[in-house]
Amino acid sequence: MAEAEQDKAAGGRHLRAVRLEAGRTTRGSVILKVSITTGVIRAHLRWRDNGRTVSRSLSVVEHSTRSANLAEGWAKARSLGLVKDEVLPNESWASSPEVRASMRGNRGRDTTPELQLRSELHARGLRYRVSARPLPGLRRTADIVFTKERLAIFVDGCFWHGCEKHHRPARKNSEFWRRKISANIQRDTETNQLLADEGWTVIRCWEHEDPTTVADRVVATLGRYMSSNS
Repeated sequence: MAEAEQDKAAGGRHLRAVRLEAGRTTRGSVILKVSITTGVIRAHLRWRDNGRTVSRSLSVVEHSTRSANLAEGWAKARSLGLVKDEVLPNESWASSPEVRASMRGNRGRDTTPELQLRSELHARGLRYRVSARPLPGLRRTADIVFTKERLAIFVDGCFWHGCEKHHRPARKNSEFWRRKISANIQRDTETNQLLADEGWTVIRCWEHEDPTTVADRVVATLGRYMSSNS
């Protein structure tokens, strides 16, 4: 099950910490199970402890959408005291668990949003390069590249690229992080221009965007390429 879906339903990744013995915690997920005989949907909290999968029944859920049922499952887990807020380690630079989750979850390659988009594109029969430089002589790597069509796709993390909707400035070492994020934004703008100058089309999407919607944009862009070359 997609981590992003669980994070959203719980209200944030930092709210998915399951209480274990001896003060330990682990990341949990809410699973929905449908009874074959009655059609009743029941939410369960599932987690791993010392290599063993543990599941706890929460409650029957009766909403019309999956997202609402997952959210109710998380609310029930919280009311039962099964989950707690993640506590930041003393050495963390993040100002909150939300910021730390974003910092940790959206750096490097093969992030969950990237994998979701790649899966969606692959399901539509599209083939592409992953984590490749559109221009060999330019040290800029795109997350997804359609070489023949000269299309470069970047899946930007909300923290690292300064998303206006979700970016939460770090309070610790704030000036360092302000300069860092500002430099990232400037680099993104420069990358877009450098690629455009060489005849490339750039699509940038945020990690929080629906991968299906982003895939629609990609397909539309590729369709325009095919039309212009037919």
